[in-house]
Amino acid sequence: MKYDIITLFPELIEQYCSHSIINRAKNNNIISINTINPRDFTNDKHRTVDDTPYGGGAGMVLMCEPIFAAHESVQKLENTLTIMLTPQGKPYNQQMAENFSKKDQLIFICGHYEGFDERIRTGIDLMEISLGDFVITGGELAALAVIDSTARLLPGVLGKDESSTLDSFSQGLLEYPQYTRPAEFRGMKVPDVLMSGNHKQIDLWRKKQSLIRTRQRRPDLFEKYTRKTLSQEEKSMIKEYFDKE
Repeated sequence: MKYDIITLFPELIEQYCSHSIINRAKNNNIISINTINPRDFTNDKHRTVDDTPYGGGAGMVLMCEPIFAAHESVQKLENTLTIMLTPQGKPYNQQMAENFSKKDQLIFICGHYEGFDERIRTGIDLMEISLGDFVITGGELAALAVIDSTARLLPGVLGKDESSTLDSFSQGLLEYPQYTRPAEFRGMKVPDVLMSGNHKQIDLWRKKQSLIRTRQRRPDLFEKYTRKTLSQEEKSMIKEYFDKE
């Protein structure tokens, strides 16, 4: 996977991507990270990338010329997608991460200041993405979230490829509780079933816990999950734990 990030602060991207799983994926040539600074495509000595908005108003707006030039400088692969990070975008979720991970290239346009010249939206074939109903200083944090969430889905990035399929949201439910040593800490014990060695019972317990946790913490996800076709085992679990309430 090739990641190209158009950003005024390339060091923010490069610093994060120099650690942990993302850095290992880079070193193993599973992904590549490339930053493009729009200031490198300006023609004045101040390397200006923003200006006051027509019609007045507070703040500055990113100019279209440097962004267009930066985007056009990126060598595009056949299966590519350009993403604009903006609060106005479609809310990002795990399904989108899985779809994006099937691309050969993701190009990110990170905003700052009061936003983008509207012609960037209309003149570049892109998809607008938002992390949620809140505003952050720039698009770099959002871009990194998308990079991290898609890279970890690529074969060979995680220690065990099945790890990503068990994450919260991947199956439509929140992940079950996890435990490690010691078996007892300050009176809190690891459930006996997890130390039983009975993998069928462990899988059953984990499925039940995912259902319970999702119902308690994300009833919206639980309702969505139960609207789809369920296995007989899942129906029995739901009836056992929730119909009696």
